[in-house]
Amino acid sequence: MRNWRAGLEIALLAALAAMPVIATVTAQPFWLDVATRLAILALAAAGLNIILGLGGLVSFGHAAFYAIGAYAVAIPAHHALYGGADWLASSNGLFHVALAVAAGALFALVTGALALRTKGLHFIMITLAFGQMVYFLLNALEDYGGDDGLPVDQRSELPLMSLDDPLHLFGLSFALLAVVLAFTWRLKNAPFGLALTASARNARRMRAAGLNVFTVRLAAYVLAGAITALAGALAAEHAAFVSPAMAEWTRAGELMFMVILGGAGRVLGPLTGAAAFVVLEELLSSWTVYWHLPFGLLLIAVALMQARRAA
Repeated sequence: MRNWRAGLEIALLAALAAMPVIATVTAQPFWLDVATRLAILALAAAGLNIILGLGGLVSFGHAAFYAIGAYAVAIPAHHALYGGADWLASSNGLFHVALAVAAGALFALVTGALALRTKGLHFIMITLAFGQMVYFLLNALEDYGGDDGLPVDQRSELPLMSLDDPLHLFGLSFALLAVVLAFTWRLKNAPFGLALTASARNARRMRAAGLNVFTVRLAAYVLAGAITALAGALAAEHAAFVSPAMAEWTRAGELMFMVILGGAGRVLGPLTGAAAFVVLEELLSSWTVYWHLPFGLLLIAVALMQARRAA
């Protein structure tokens, strides 16, 4: 079973890498657009997988990092094109990426330092509250579109590539996803990853052994926030639009669905889960406008199966 699943994950990764060729041969650029979205969602889910899959921390506010990363691209690009806030205005893609990652990590550090002092249902509710705070804050930013959102009329400028070219944008998204997945594999097998996993199984025993569980979890939370914010930055480039809806708790639920469906804690699980999410979304939405109902029922079924298997 494990070998079959690993083979499927590797085949999926290879198919995603070959998507530019497939889109060219079939003369269907739509597939390249779908592949780019899939890579970005898998990257966001890979961030959540660190704290949910390895750390056992259920966060309903993880979409906040996604939105923070997106707005870290959109706001400087807006000022670079239309003026104002000279200290922030920039079309430099490296600056956008650095700002997105730094903002996501800082928000994770501050909120994680508070949320991780709780556990269980209390942790879930606090992360949900922080996520909703970001959602309502973005709604209140009238200068940046408020609840109508903010178009990204000028994509970031990067050396040796143009993000206006769908092939370049896919290449960047896939490369970053591959790097993060490789990093997750190393992290999972490193002492830090083993300590994080052990803390999820029995935190009290790890504290008795002398491990600072709070510090390990906070470091993982910050890392997860930074990775998801990076995915948000790519999402802003891909959609050329950002909105407060990116921070809604339902988006966090979608990311959790990807992690759970792909196998929480599996290195390539976020890719499998994101692929299943995108395919199901396309299929179900083509059958009915009420596609969220069967989608939700499927999520419940998967969660129950995972819980039974864990037991």
